[in-house]
Amino acid sequence: MGAMSGGSTTLNARLAERAARVIPGGVNSPVRAFGSVGGTPRFLVSGSGPYVTDVDGTEYVDLVASWGPAVLGHAHPAVIDAVQTAAARGLGFGASVPEEAELAEEIISRVPGIERLRLVSTGTEATMTAIRLARGATGRPLIVKFAGHYHGHSDGLLAEAGSGLATLAMPGSAGVTAETAAQTLVLPYNDPAALAAAFAEHGDRIAAVIAEAAAANMGVLPPEPGFTEFMIGLAHGHGSLVILDEVLTGFRAGPSGYWGIEQARVPSALAPDLFTFGKVVGGGLPLAALGGRAEIMEMLAPLGPVYQAGTLSGNPLAVTAGLTTLRHADVPAYAALGRAADAISGEVSRALDAAGVQHRVQRAGTLFSVLFGEFPEAPIDYAAVQRQETQRHRAFFHAMLEGGVNLPPSAFEAWFVTAAHDDAAISRVVEALPAAARAAAEVGPAAPVA
Repeated sequence: MGAMSGGSTTLNARLAERAARVIPGGVNSPVRAFGSVGGTPRFLVSGSGPYVTDVDGTEYVDLVASWGPAVLGHAHPAVIDAVQTAAARGLGFGASVPEEAELAEEIISRVPGIERLRLVSTGTEATMTAIRLARGATGRPLIVKFAGHYHGHSDGLLAEAGSGLATLAMPGSAGVTAETAAQTLVLPYNDPAALAAAFAEHGDRIAAVIAEAAAANMGVLPPEPGFTEFMIGLAHGHGSLVILDEVLTGFRAGPSGYWGIEQARVPSALAPDLFTFGKVVGGGLPLAALGGRAEIMEMLAPLGPVYQAGTLSGNPLAVTAGLTTLRHADVPAYAALGRAADAISGEVSRALDAAGVQHRVQRAGTLFSVLFGEFPEAPIDYAAVQRQETQRHRAFFHAMLEGGVNLPPSAFEAWFVTAAHDDAAISRVVEALPAAARAAAEVGPAAPVA
């Protein structure tokens, strides 16, 4: 069933008004509010394979995939069966379950460099714990992060860059104190000189550098060749740790995450000290993890002095969903992901070219995004990405939605395919593209994002 016109959003609109009366902004995560694209958010009630359906009964080809977890497609039969079986045994016990160790073993087998793993409930919790662990292991206060990289909404990671390359940061959100933000150095991404300057000035106080394995929260922006290796070598030379955030890219960009792609290019490269995961590891249910070398991870309680706990950590339903998803994310599944990403990103580019819309497609494994505007060279940092013409994305987004395709409602998000995006789903995306490309072409140039 394709997208309906006219009164198709009547129930969506009523639900948006109802939610706004009891939930701040009507949403429980800001991007869902359609703030950057305008219009009425869709309330989804079901999903199957590459499709989702809203409360008005309109079906869409989905390119959000629950922001990554639906790597196999929505409601994969094996995952649903496993979760239903687990649910029949009980929803949670506040005690260990056998599947926790099985999931840890599965993740460790996929990612060289991980010897121990701790399960938590959200990506924010995973990165927050990794930061605490790095400070506990080094006895140092400062963290280095990169502008445009998102590591969850814990206070110290919602920091904005200062005026200089090695200037301490200021708060990036109300409620974050200046004292907390000042423990974070925010640097331009893919800039070895800026990183070296930060370590030259603050090296003996830096506990860790945290970076997305490939940036995917400012659109997709992979590290420049050699940058990750340089970052790890520099940090280790100063006695600092490196945390690689694979909450979005882990087991989504490729079978071993984006670090697996990097390591395949340089097998002798130094490994990060800690990794964080989310999204795919929970198979669509709330679950995340951090892992790394045994001597660091075993500083966590109950073995060590760094405290972390959670009633829902290792919840049996979430662990079952994640374990089943990873076991079915096999070679054919990743081949299907690659084919779908190649086909859809290629068709988007061809449609925009035909309409005369300047753009650039960004890739990191099976992740991709589209930048609207003139980008003769690939952007390497957040400042460059901010030059995109977001008004064109807004027009393109709504035309695709009207054409029955659900895109991320922000120009600064990655697009996600699934292993279930077959020829029929891809054809429906292709059919919607010409009108969407024309809509983007008809928009005047937008002012760069401030």
